[in-house]
Amino acid sequence: MLGVAATLVALVAILAASIALDAWMTRNRVAELVNTQIANPAGPAVGAYVARPTTPASDPRGLPVVVMLHEFWGLKPDLLGKADALAEEGYLVVAPDMFRGRTTSWLPRAIYQAITIPEEQALGDLVPVLAWVREQPDVDPARIVIMGFCYGGGKALQFSLRYGQVAATGVFYGALESDPARLQRLPGPVLGIFGALDRAPSPEQVAAFQLGLQAAGVPHEITVYEGVGHAFLTDMEAIRQGGTQGEAWAQFVRWLDRVVP
Repeated sequence: MLGVAATLVALVAILAASIALDAWMTRNRVAELVNTQIANPAGPAVGAYVARPTTPASDPRGLPVVVMLHEFWGLKPDLLGKADALAEEGYLVVAPDMFRGRTTSWLPRAIYQAITIPEEQALGDLVPVLAWVREQPDVDPARIVIMGFCYGGGKALQFSLRYGQVAATGVFYGALESDPARLQRLPGPVLGIFGALDRAPSPEQVAAFQLGLQAAGVPHEITVYEGVGHAFLTDMEAIRQGGTQGEAWAQFVRWLDRVVP
C-alpha cells in the first residue's frame, strides 16, 4: 500500500511539474497570435485576433460579425485560420483569448485550464468584447453571431443564455443545456454540429438538447455527423479537402448566411 501511495504521489508531482513547465514554455505564445487588445473593466485587457474582409462592406448596414471561441487548448493558429477563412466570406471575425494569455498543446494542461478558470471570468471577459464589436464603425450591431468549438461551443451557448446580445448561437460539440425553461432565454436561432462517435456530448445529450430547443420554441438546426467523434473539425487545410469536415464547415457558412443575411 505504501508503495502504491508513493507511486501515485510521484505521478501527481510529475504531472504538476509538466503543467508548470508547459506554462513557462508557452508564456508568450498568445501575445504572438493576437492583434488587438480590448479594454476590460473587470480585469486585464482581453487579447483577440481580429480578421476583417479584404474589401469594404458593400451593405450599408455594415459587416456581419462572428465572435469565435476557442477550444480548451486556448487560442491557437488553427482557430486563426478558421477566422481568416470566414473573413473571406465577408464577416468580421473576433477570436478572443478567454484564458488570459494561456494556451497549450499538452492535454493535461488543457484539462487543467478548463477546470480551473472560473466560468464567470471566461464569460465576463466576453462582455467587453461584444461592446467593442458594437463600437466598430463598419459593423452591423444587429448581426452578431457567437459560436465556438468544444470548450468554446459550450461557452458560446452559456453566454447567449446569460447575456443575450447576439443574433444567433453556434455550437460545435460543446457542453449543452436541455432545460426548455433556460433555453427560452436564447436570443435567436441555434446551430449545433456534433459527431456520432462523441461522448462529450453524447448523441443522447444532443437529442435532449434538440428536444429542449423544440419545447422552448427556439429555431434550430442540429446535425450529428456519422463516423466522427469529438473535435472532428481540425484546420482549414483539412476542411478544404472536403469530406465530413468540409461538409460541416459549408453547413456552418450556409447557416450564417441565413441567420444574419
